[in-house]
Amino acid sequence: MLGYHVPDPDEAMLVSGAKVKDNAPFKVIIGRGTWVIPLFRKVSYLSLAMFESEIRERCVTKQAIQLDVRAVIAFKVANDTQSIVNAAQRFLSEQEKEMSVLTGRIFSGHLRSIVGSMTVEEIIRERQKLADEVLIASKVEMSNIGLWVDSFQIQSIDDGNLGYIEALAAPHNAAVQRDAQIAQAQAAQRAAEAEQESLRRRAEYERETSLLKAQYQRDIDKANAEAAQAGPLADAVARQEVLTAQAEQARKNAELREQELQAEVVKPALAEAERVRILAEAEADRTRIQAEAAASNNRIALDQLLIEQLPEIVRQASHGLAGANLTVLNGPDGVSELVNGMVGQGLTVFNSLQKALSNGEPKPEPLDK
Repeated sequence: MLGYHVPDPDEAMLVSGAKVKDNAPFKVIIGRGTWVIPLFRKVSYLSLAMFESEIRERCVTKQAIQLDVRAVIAFKVANDTQSIVNAAQRFLSEQEKEMSVLTGRIFSGHLRSIVGSMTVEEIIRERQKLADEVLIASKVEMSNIGLWVDSFQIQSIDDGNLGYIEALAAPHNAAVQRDAQIAQAQAAQRAAEAEQESLRRRAEYERETSLLKAQYQRDIDKANAEAAQAGPLADAVARQEVLTAQAEQARKNAELREQELQAEVVKPALAEAERVRILAEAEADRTRIQAEAAASNNRIALDQLLIEQLPEIVRQASHGLAGANLTVLNGPDGVSELVNGMVGQGLTVFNSLQKALSNGEPKPEPLDK
């Protein structure tokens, strides 16, 4: 019966019974399907999955020291057609078992050979070098049988309780222990320092928190105090503003009253005083002018009166001499002196009267009364 066959993703489908190019024993199909004619064609499958093989081998080192080496090999059938053909011709019947056994034998032989060329110290110190050399030595043989090695890892190396490896490790172990102790001490010191730093930071945090709380409390108390004082303070400010306004109003009233007094009292008083002063000065000037005029008129009148009375005065003087007994010693000259003396007395009297009248004395009565 005609059928369509498809291999799994990790399989290679082998179709035999037909003519194949390059004289291959069968046709290899990977990743796709194909039509197969029954009876005339045969289909087989070869796994391309990964396999593991573990080996435990006792090897002798260059120093004739026996070592038990345990390793793990990861391998698979290679993906190229020739490798698949080579692997199928060898392992198709019991693929997994036969491949694992053959792979282990190949690697065991190369492992014994390479360990025999190395010392224990080199094997311990350069384990990866040992694995790489075994892998390189085995790849050729593995390729010939169509297998590809992904990795070769040495799991353990043991001297069978001989103590050689332990002796080799003793200095290192001591150094490791010393370093471990030092590291532990340093770690403990760092832990103590970290703890101290943590405590210090915690103390600083608590101090800063306390300071902040105190600051917040002060701010709250201040706000409460300001709020409590806001009412009285506002009242006091309002009263002060009222008092200031009243004082300003009083000052303005005083200035206004002062201006009113200036207009009503001071200026009229000053005007009146000025008027009185001007009137007084005018009266004084009038009086002075009248006095001067009166004085001038009195002198003129007095002088006129005296002039009018002078002959009478001389006459009265001459009457006084009429009955007197006078002795004239010098003859005519003596008579002249006498007359002159009388006239001089009249002038003297005239001057006295004039001064008396000038000083306000009463005017003399006429001599004939």
